[in-house]
Amino acid sequence: MSEPNQVIYSDFDNLFVSNPITKQLNKKVNRDAVKQSVKNLVLTDFYERPFQSDIGCNIRGYLFEPFTSHLQEQIKQAVINTIENYEPRANLIDILVEDRLDLNGLSLTIAFEIVNDPEAVVLDVLLERVR
Repeated sequence: MSEPNQVIYSDFDNLFVSNPITKQLNKKVNRDAVKQSVKNLVLTDFYERPFQSDIGCNIRGYLFEPFTSHLQEQIKQAVINTIENYEPRANLIDILVEDRLDLNGLSLTIAFEIVNDPEAVVLDVLLERVR
């Protein structure tokens, strides 16, 4: 990005908390906005968004499957397809999928570059199995 304080990308914060002084919703800008968007896409299941049933990764559907190299590749491909199709601000570099038996879940590490920003961003997402 050309200037460090220049706002190129902005999204509302997922918490929907308003600023106590201005009474406006808080925003995420630039790198934080894209990270939040990628995380939202990865955690969204199919048919979760009304009228946009094809958006999502359906990662939670893989949580109770036996973890194999084939499943690892399926998860990786699902994340790649979702981010490439629905987040044009991010250029994927790498995705690492690990089984976290100690935490009873899966760990995703997503590395990507933001358009107009040469610095790589790493996003860690932990998906836990819950009953």
